Amino acid sequence: MYQYIDKVRELLNIVETTEKDNINAAIKLIVNANVERNSIYSFGASHAGILSEEMYYRAGGMITINAIFGREVMLDRKPITFTSKMERLEGYGTVLASTVHFQKNDVLILHSVSGRNPVIIDLALAAKKQGVKIIGLTNVKYSKSIASRHSSGKHLFEVADVVIDNHGDIGDAACQLKGAPQKVGPTSTVIGASILNTIIVEASQQLADRGKGDAPVFYSANLDGGDEKNKKLFNEYRDMIHYEF
Repeated sequence: MYQYIDKVRELLNIVETTEKDNINAAIKLIVNANVERNSIYSFGASHAGILSEEMYYRAGGMITINAIFGREVMLDRKPITFTSKMERLEGYGTVLASTVHFQKNDVLILHSVSGRNPVIIDLALAAKKQGVKIIGLTNVKYSKSIASRHSSGKHLFEVADVVIDNHGDIGDAACQLKGAPQKVGPTSTVIGASILNTIIVEASQQLADRGKGDAPVFYSANLDGGDEKNKKLFNEYRDMIHYEF
């Protein structure tokens, strides 16, 4: 009935079928990080960063996810075109990585649809030097159709340890307008959020199956007793949490 909903449903079915092994590999990394008390980070530039916000400090989300926010590539930056210049500036991602205390066997989730811009490649390469495992959420077909903007010539799918393809259209917009040349309706946010929440749900269930207390999942602060339960979880996982609570 609705072109966009039909497209999202189609893509979710494709992802569920074709990306199962990659999603399971990402689940394993997240579970192991929680068990071994390694840190978990997430980053995306501009609209890709919406998924880091989706995973970070929210009811029903994993308390041990640490978002990396680059001030110069966030959507409240003015003028907004400055964000595009900064994500293309080689070296910025390396500097950003230097503000994070990466340790061996930490996990870094990186989201970039095109996977071509220097900020994402710099951050991935800097983290890998510290022994961090990279989960890359991207569009492989899109990336292969365009040149990298990084001096290494690499795209995100070429540097990540686990690659999950969102299978969206090249250019992200999915619905062709009748009577106009543009496509409309980007799918990367809704598909990406579905993928990452799937990983978090399955990882949380596996952690709960171990029977060692509450899973590291936020209660809603708007439920009675939610604040107290969240404080208890924060104290339990304090060594993995790198934000103020």
